[in-house]
Amino acid sequence: MTVPAQRGTADTPARLLVLWCPDWPAVAAAAVAGIPVTEPAAVFSANRVVACNAVARRSRIRRGMRRREAQSNCPELVVFAADDGRDARLFEAVARAVEGLVVGVEVVRPGLVAVPVDGAAPYFGGEHALVERLVDEVSAATGVECQVGIAEGLFAATLAARCGEFVEPGRVADFLAPLPVTELDQPGAERAELVDLLRRLGLKTLGAFAALPERDVANRFGTAGLLAHRLARGRSERPPLRRRPPPELTLTEEFDPVVERVDVAAFLAKGLATRFCAGLATHGLACTRLGIYAVTEAGEHLGRGWRCAEPLTPAGVADRVRWQFEGWLRAAPGRRPTSGVVRLRLEPEETVEGRSLQLDLWQNGGSDEDDERAARAFVRVQGLLGPEGVLTPLLDGGRDPAGRVRLVPWGDPRERTNPPDATWPGRLPAPSPATVLDRPVPAQVFDAEGRGVGLTARDRITAPPHHLTIAGGPPRNVVGWAGPWPLTPDRRRPGPRRARLQLVLAGEGDEPPEAVLVHCAGTENPLWTVEGVYD
Repeated sequence: MTVPAQRGTADTPARLLVLWCPDWPAVAAAAVAGIPVTEPAAVFSANRVVACNAVARRSRIRRGMRRREAQSNCPELVVFAADDGRDARLFEAVARAVEGLVVGVEVVRPGLVAVPVDGAAPYFGGEHALVERLVDEVSAATGVECQVGIAEGLFAATLAARCGEFVEPGRVADFLAPLPVTELDQPGAERAELVDLLRRLGLKTLGAFAALPERDVANRFGTAGLLAHRLARGRSERPPLRRRPPPELTLTEEFDPVVERVDVAAFLAKGLATRFCAGLATHGLACTRLGIYAVTEAGEHLGRGWRCAEPLTPAGVADRVRWQFEGWLRAAPGRRPTSGVVRLRLEPEETVEGRSLQLDLWQNGGSDEDDERAARAFVRVQGLLGPEGVLTPLLDGGRDPAGRVRLVPWGDPRERTNPPDATWPGRLPAPSPATVLDRPVPAQVFDAEGRGVGLTARDRITAPPHHLTIAGGPPRNVVGWAGPWPLTPDRRRPGPRRARLQLVLAGEGDEPPEAVLVHCAGTENPLWTVEGVYD
């Protein structure tokens, strides 16, 4: 039966077809490495599973599982590192196959594309005929398995694709109601805290959350909760924006010399993305659907649309430009451009009110204009000194005070590589030292009898510390101490026993007491150093 085409109204999203390639990061990694599909494979980020194939799942491998546990369940597991560029490069072939049948293809992320069905379904004889033709075309062109779902709105259509269902027009809310509320935390949505709160409140399904009055949701959960509530009800992600973006918001850049390498494109994309988002911000707008169009030196025209459920930040725009260049410049021979890119155009094809996007740079109430000026200055410095010219600190997981701070180039994703909530043997309790020394200062710790204090084989100190000398200076009395916190040596590289202590030193004259963090290495003739100072 042919389902009549349905266009989105003010509060009902347009009907979309979403094509989903399951486990795409694992599929792409295995394809690049030449690993057969019969081998268990998983992709890891920060030592946790982010994707795995069906063979690995049969060995009880799950997303979020630690690498050690995954390899314990499946010793023959093939391990890959996460690589967004690799995923985007290989997915370009899938997007091109879909584009060969249906116009208006939008890549949501590598592994997921969305297309409108209003015009395509009648042309192919209905939605079911369209899906059959589309699946056959993708399989024949790429050899990739895929699932398709159709529903009103990107959120519901994505969930329908995972189930392989066609949701009848007007029945989206009924389809969403029994699904778990955890489905709100889709990749890139960053709703983990909201979902956890909803579950603790007893709202386990999307239907239970959707049943709450909208006013109560706005008062209790704010804008982020209100957006999630609209999705759970099967409504549009946001109320429609009835004015068209001004033409000058389209950003066009000419390249001389031409761009022929992905790393060059990735570097240029950071500056372009900042200017693009700054232009939107001056009109109070943010982009949710980005068109990336390029012209090569030989006159070839390239283009692709990227849809995002959340407004795109400069980093998000830069990532999508880089991914798209990965797909264009590193495609298989015969499908890649014959020459370098001479012109790039970024076009905001769909926008929302800029208040939907929080871009506070300092998070202290500063003005957006000051933030944008600072961001442009950072990009300018990077243009002069390179990507490593501007670094921002990121607090990561770890047991070492200095090692927990990682410097990230400005514009790069600020993603933790080590889970901060993991168990870190020997990790210091809060608070951390206010000052961590770049170079630890040598010191000596003595007991009340003047003998040097060391560590026992059981990671205990041989005697209570009585006074401390720093860099051969005068001894300072210890009026309090805590620890030790042992640092477990690597079993593969046996080394001396090591531990940290917190010492409170008596003030000199009218000065208040001072707390320091000291490190001890060795049981006999131990080496003491001062690593940090507390306020």
